[in-house]
Amino acid sequence: MILFHALGDSTRWHMVERLSVGPASVSELAKPFGLTLPGAMQHLRILEEAKLVRSEKIGRVRLCHIRPEWIEMVDVWIRARQASMQGQLDMAD
Repeated sequence: MILFHALGDSTRWHMVERLSVGPASVSELAKPFGLTLPGAMQHLRILEEAKLVRSEKIGRVRLCHIRPEWIEMVDVWIRARQASMQGQLDMAD
């Protein structure tokens, strides 16, 4: 699943964490990691392919936003797996 591949990288994970507090430019997202703009864009492309992030060009700035509906889908999936695993553990006892 591309979603977990996208979140499996610590840089991308931290980018999603940053975007959870509000939109940010590519430059803002790149700065804490010492990334070049092309390097940051590679990470953002993966996040966009996973539908976790969307971006828009405003003038000369590319602004990135989190897509909360996809984050919620991940949460639902994880909770379902957790409930399933807990049920299996309870049956094993």
